[in-house]
Amino acid sequence: MDAVDKELEGRKKNIKREVELLFKANMKFTDWDVPEADDTKVAHILLTIIQEKLDEIKQDIEDGKYENY
Repeated sequence: MDAVDKELEGRKKNIKREVELLFKANMKFTDWDVPEADDTKVAHILLTIIQEKLDEIKQDIEDGKYENY
């Protein structure tokens, strides 16, 4: 395992927690703004939004955007 692997492995738990917090915060915001919303529907839409952004980041990586970040 190289230094990058070790560094990111050490932060893996925090990164996952931050993504979960982003998801849960937006679930709450939607519930506050639209109390009658179907929570399962909201969860699926939020997951789609997050996945779309992850896909954009993945494409940026493939396009070399982060080579000299």
